[in-house]
Amino acid sequence: MSVPVSDPARMPGRGASWRVWWLGARPATLVAAIGPVLVGTAAGVREAGTIRWLPFLAALVTALLIQVGTNYANDLFDYLKGADRPDRVGPTRITARGLVTVAAMRRAVVLTFALATVLGLYLVWVGGWPILVIGLASIAAGILYTAGPVPLGYAGLGDVFVFVFFGLVAVGGSSYLQTGSLSGLALLAAVPVGSLITAILVVNNLRDIPTDRAAGKRTLAVRIGERATRWQYAVLVAGAYLVPVLLWLLGWAGPAVLLPSLTLPLALRLVGVVLRGAEGPSLNPVLKRTGQLQLLFAMLFALGLLG
Repeated sequence: MSVPVSDPARMPGRGASWRVWWLGARPATLVAAIGPVLVGTAAGVREAGTIRWLPFLAALVTALLIQVGTNYANDLFDYLKGADRPDRVGPTRITARGLVTVAAMRRAVVLTFALATVLGLYLVWVGGWPILVIGLASIAAGILYTAGPVPLGYAGLGDVFVFVFFGLVAVGGSSYLQTGSLSGLALLAAVPVGSLITAILVVNNLRDIPTDRAAGKRTLAVRIGERATRWQYAVLVAGAYLVPVLLWLLGWAGPAVLLPSLTLPLALRLVGVVLRGAEGPSLNPVLKRTGQLQLLFAMLFALGLLG
């Protein structure tokens, strides 16, 4: 596939630039890797009474690397399976556009996950075998989301995968690195984080229902239909705001844990846009702002847990 000379991501006559790889890393989605580590660390610090800075920073960078590696793998395998079609309405996929070769993308996937593994060895040294299991499972899931004979994303399991790994696993693992144990507080705090990150995926899959159906990609959105997917988004977003209230009522956190409610106006606007029937390219801003909502919610939630 030829590349237009006017494409700012790549200069004519040269290999893929850092702008191409940054585009392929899908920077708008990287916030999904930050929020869980912030909230999990805050939950752990609340219980331990102190913060272990090096494990926190290493967990944050490792989570970002796994997210980038997953995005590169999705870019590659969606192209190979024909899911990224010319009529795609979402952000540019660099393999499908011919901005990088299949071989180059394969190398990028291997390199990114290898870097995550090297850094993860330190986390294993800190947290022991539970962190090893979490790390290996996260990398495997990131690849198998779109690769393998039965990819998770193609089998309608993507939503479950995102909630489990970006919510329960990422938040619980980050808390474990601070305390050496897994608490009910960390697990409950993982629910709104996982819900909002899953909502990002739901918007993406809602937008792509027509092209995914044509490509045989049976996401949950394709399986349950447009109307149910819109309500799924609304339920996920609304449910996230109930958990801080529950933590406060249970006495597990002080009133500061209600800080995420400051983001409620943005959440209501996004839910309104989705329920009113936005589709196609009109959902791209919703996708971006849902990612922003998730990060703002997570930052305020983490501050509230520390308060």
